[in-house]
Amino acid sequence: MADKHHEADTADSIARPALAASADSDDPADSAATAAADEPAVSLSDRLARGDLMAVACPSRDVLRHLTSRWGVLVLIALQSGTLRFSELRRRIGGVSERMLAQTLQWLESDGMVARRAYQVVPPHVDYTLTPLGQEAAVRVRALADWIEINLSRITGPQDALPPQD
Repeated sequence: MADKHHEADTADSIARPALAASADSDDPADSAATAAADEPAVSLSDRLARGDLMAVACPSRDVLRHLTSRWGVLVLIALQSGTLRFSELRRRIGGVSERMLAQTLQWLESDGMVARRAYQVVPPHVDYTLTPLGQEAAVRVRALADWIEINLSRITGPQDALPPQD
């Protein structure tokens, strides 16, 4: 009897370190396999509701396009300092046309990133501010913009060395 328990204990002690090693592993394949085994199967409707950026018809792509467009990024960053009127935003973001700024603000408002407040005065007074969701997005796009600024010479350096393309 003692031998059977000893064999079982030995088998368990061999298996436990192997399991612990795979749980502590830095190998992404081990982590992904463990995570996939722990997660329940996701239904198609759940996947569609969550979004799949790689799918052509994913609604998240429109939001991504709005947030990461040239003017979308700059509007989010500009509004991080606080509420601004349309004319203040336009002055702060050099090079944006009135039409593009208006369109970008409409997109960001429809995505829930920007709140628009119109005052019933003459002349009309409208100001824009980030929503809590917009503040979260602004932090993330600002981090990307900061990374680009910091690494600009590394990014453009190799391009400057390439021969012009016809």
